[in-house]
Amino acid sequence: MARTDETGQLTRQDPPFGTTPPTPPPGEAGGGADARMPRWLPRALVLTLTLVGVFQLGSWAFHQLTGLLINILIAFFLALAIEPAVSWMASRGMRRGLATGIVFLAVMIASAGFVTLLGSMLAGQIIKIVEDFPEYLDSVINWINTHFNTDLRRVDVQEGLLRSDWLRNYVQNSASGVLDVSAQVLGGLFQLLTITLFSFYFAADGPRLRRALCSVLPPARQAEVLRAWEIAVNKTGGYLYSRGLMALISGIAHYVLLAGLDVPYAPVLAVWVGLVSQFIPTIGTYLAGALPMLIAFTVDPWYALWVLIFVVVYQQFENYVLQPKLTSKTVDIHPAVAFGSVIAGTALLGAVGALIAIPAVATLQAFLGAYVKRYDVTDDPRVHGHRDRGAGRGLLGRMREAWSRQTGGSAAQSGPESGEEPGSGSDSGDSGDSGDGENPGGPGPGAS
Repeated sequence: MARTDETGQLTRQDPPFGTTPPTPPPGEAGGGADARMPRWLPRALVLTLTLVGVFQLGSWAFHQLTGLLINILIAFFLALAIEPAVSWMASRGMRRGLATGIVFLAVMIASAGFVTLLGSMLAGQIIKIVEDFPEYLDSVINWINTHFNTDLRRVDVQEGLLRSDWLRNYVQNSASGVLDVSAQVLGGLFQLLTITLFSFYFAADGPRLRRALCSVLPPARQAEVLRAWEIAVNKTGGYLYSRGLMALISGIAHYVLLAGLDVPYAPVLAVWVGLVSQFIPTIGTYLAGALPMLIAFTVDPWYALWVLIFVVVYQQFENYVLQPKLTSKTVDIHPAVAFGSVIAGTALLGAVGALIAIPAVATLQAFLGAYVKRYDVTDDPRVHGHRDRGAGRGLLGRMREAWSRQTGGSAAQSGPESGEEPGSGSDSGDSGDSGDGENPGGPGPGAS
């Protein structure tokens, strides 16, 4: 055993005379400052700095290209939407480029005609509102003077509005914001052109794009990619079909209301409500109903109230009756999942995410459904929403059972006191039958 000093530490023993002490390892020879750096440490530092630099560069590039990536995503879903029409024309011998051009030309002509009609309608209604504004102001002032005993005049109100600081500041801000509005309009046109070009190439060169994608994958993966592509086309087309059908129903319903109220431009307003309410999810109905309310107000203020009530009632009918049935037949997605996907898409990508959320989730759900193993469901009543009465009685059931026991016991005790014979009741008769062999004259077990 090695010797220790008073502190309990091992004492260093001198080597015997004539022997050399063992040499320390190479890492301990230099002590602290003279120790050599490991060879792997510089390479690890360089690799770490390189990875950090590449990550920062990739993050900066991604943020710079976010707008372009969103435009490509929109163009891809638009190409999926028109893929059935292009494929149908291509199967009849037409070139895919020409078929895609015809589809885009039809869409642009319909959009341009709709925007032109809507713009002319809005311009005419704005001019009418400006011309009739003094009459509206007089009617409002007369109503206020009648009900509140005031003495307002239209001239005083107009002078107050013209001399107010709010109007002066609003005009100045509007004049300074003209350039910003022009820049936003030009940016929107450039974004629309970018989406149109990418969607045209995706639709026209769809087979070539699929071949290029499958050429770098093994055969098993190629089948999965082609199947996912087909599912995406079907779900996106079904989504647009359901939205178009709901837009048609909404437009007809609002046209009947507006035509019954003699609101001008009822057909154009009905088309406006149908398209905006369906292709701007969640709040599209209320945004679309603002324009018919404004034009109905120019005819009669009470008509605007009727339009508002109809918009709210129809929105509830569409959310709880019409949309679940059509969505389940075309997109095959639960309404709660559709609503949640719209909220998630809006949080991630804004209005673009709200538009493509439902077809994207439907595609993902259908594709993943092929890889989920399913089993036969048991015949347990709880699967169908029925509870077992014996297994889970609630408080009310237990109280009812206790009350029946108490009333039954009190009735059994009050039987002999009231002079009834033990064998007159059904219970005593049953007990008498069971005890004939043992005690014919005695009372049955049921009598107490």
